[in-house]
Amino acid sequence: MNESAVILVDSNVLIDIFQNDPSWATWSLDQLARYNSTVINPIIYAELCYQNTTPDELDETLTQLDIKYSEIPRDALYLASQAFRLYRQRGGSKTSPLPDFFIGAHATSLGISILTRDTARYRAYFPKVELICP
Repeated sequence: MNESAVILVDSNVLIDIFQNDPSWATWSLDQLARYNSTVINPIIYAELCYQNTTPDELDETLTQLDIKYSEIPRDALYLASQAFRLYRQRGGSKTSPLPDFFIGAHATSLGISILTRDTARYRAYFPKVELICP
């Protein structure tokens, strides 16, 4: 892994830090510190919002952690829809695309890795995405 490369940070890693999770906060902070360029997307941003009283509060925290915001490109949205199609063909019961499909598709589209502790869906639907995980 090129530690100067851009990585997409999954919400579970940031929630570990925000909640000072006794099992995972240290690992998550250590991993985040290894990379010079970290980003989140609108899905991850939305998942983090419930922890903050205002968007400004979350934006300030993300700035302190030097995490940038990146929109999801249209080609990634298409990839997310294809992952959802495969999910349904495999018997999945959800009626709309899952957040992990947008995150995995975004990473695929940009050719970047995902820093996460939740690997199952990424491995199943985006096997070419490099995962940084415990």
